[in-house]
Amino acid sequence: MSHSKIREDKTCLNCRHVVEQKFCPNCGQENTDSRKTFHHLFVHFFEDLTHYENAFWKTIKNLLFKPSTLTKEYLSGKRLSYLAPVRLYIFISFITFLLIALFPSNLTEELTKNDKEITSNFEKEIKQEKKSWKEKSYLKSKTVDKSYFQMKTMKEIDSIQKYGKESEKLNATSYWFYEKAVHVTEKNTKREIIIKFIESFFHNLPKILFIIMPFFAFFLWLFHNKKRWYYFDHGIFTLHYFSFLLLIFLIMFIIDRVIGLFGENSPLSFVSGITNFAGTIWMCYYFYPAHHRFYGESRIVSFAKSVCLFIINSLFIIFLLTFYVLYTFINLH
Repeated sequence: MSHSKIREDKTCLNCRHVVEQKFCPNCGQENTDSRKTFHHLFVHFFEDLTHYENAFWKTIKNLLFKPSTLTKEYLSGKRLSYLAPVRLYIFISFITFLLIALFPSNLTEELTKNDKEITSNFEKEIKQEKKSWKEKSYLKSKTVDKSYFQMKTMKEIDSIQKYGKESEKLNATSYWFYEKAVHVTEKNTKREIIIKFIESFFHNLPKILFIIMPFFAFFLWLFHNKKRWYYFDHGIFTLHYFSFLLLIFLIMFIIDRVIGLFGENSPLSFVSGITNFAGTIWMCYYFYPAHHRFYGESRIVSFAKSVCLFIINSLFIIFLLTFYVLYTFINLH
């Protein structure tokens, strides 16, 4: 709570209403001195961000270890004791993707390192062989292995389109995709494609999750009583569930990066493995108790619906990610 000194003047600075206590009964503004020190501003910002006192830590504790509790409390009207669902999700997603941006994936770093080593080795071999025409061709293409997709050149494709059999020709859509694929493979090595895809994936992950959430809530709406549960209720459940998934991922990410500071062969490396294993199991299992406790159905019915919803959402996510992979691949430069 704020510990600022109460103004002697009982007139609200916001609406000019008479304030007998700490907060204005008309607009709710706190009747404290409007001139603040830097320390107060910092503390006030943190209090706002964490919804005052212990609300933040209480929210995190319930989110991690008491599935559906936050959703039930929120919908029952107990909303000041916890962070609001939207604020909670935005806060966790902001911290998660900020840390991902500051500390890139180890896979990306490893691929970049290996790519540089391979490129360096190839350049040395080319110089040693003193075959200038091969060297020029290699440096021009910047491609270590041109045959990893076993693709025909566009000249070959165009020749088939003009003189080949009808069964061998591509339709307009296939030709467009093939042209894009050839362009990408000519401009990038296999490792460069993987690295760019990983970077693009993490950069666009917030957008992907934002697209998935309303569909996730929609599938919940389809599986439950329309009179008892509104789409809004399923939306709050979805916000809390996705906040939980991001929070677990964030915890595993932080532990992995902190332990990584001690080196790959550190005795603490097994802690990261155990954390990742336990976190993954809890992420997979969490939906069932959350669903059972929130919707109040029998364990068998809840389990059956959880399995069905898991399969449906997994298929939808795979479809969405497949579309995303194609989009990213086509737009690689």
